[in-house]
Amino acid sequence: MKVLLIKDVKSLGKAGEVKEVKDGYGKNFLIGKGFAKHATPEILAEHKAEQERLKAEEAAEIARLKEIAQKLDKLEVIITKKVGDNGHLFGAITKEEVANALKEQHDITIDKKAITDKTAIKTIGEHDLDLKLGHGIHAKLHVDVQGE
Repeated sequence: MKVLLIKDVKSLGKAGEVKEVKDGYGKNFLIGKGFAKHATPEILAEHKAEQERLKAEEAAEIARLKEIAQKLDKLEVIITKKVGDNGHLFGAITKEEVANALKEQHDITIDKKAITDKTAIKTIGEHDLDLKLGHGIHAKLHVDVQGE
């Protein structure tokens, strides 16, 4: 019998593959446990349509992320923070503050986890942050920290 694997099966194959298995193994174990579906022409056509839909969604997502990356490369975010007598900031600029400032000033929403810089911003001046947007797309964001 032919089955379409829904999940990875260690000794058999990966999800999405069509395999020829013995009837009892296919019906009782693979289909019974939800690891596979019987590979009928309708099921295979459904699977192919689903894969094409996922590819189209991924292509649209990549195009959207590239557009956002191009916008971010040209933008500057200004953050104002309290400064002590010695000219240093009270605390540091957090990733969340950068994400919120980007949302308020330019109406672009990013997850704070997308900011990949390991060092915190603790000084006044201009800083460039690296943003990892996903699907291997990176952007630079220019942040200007001003004292008040």
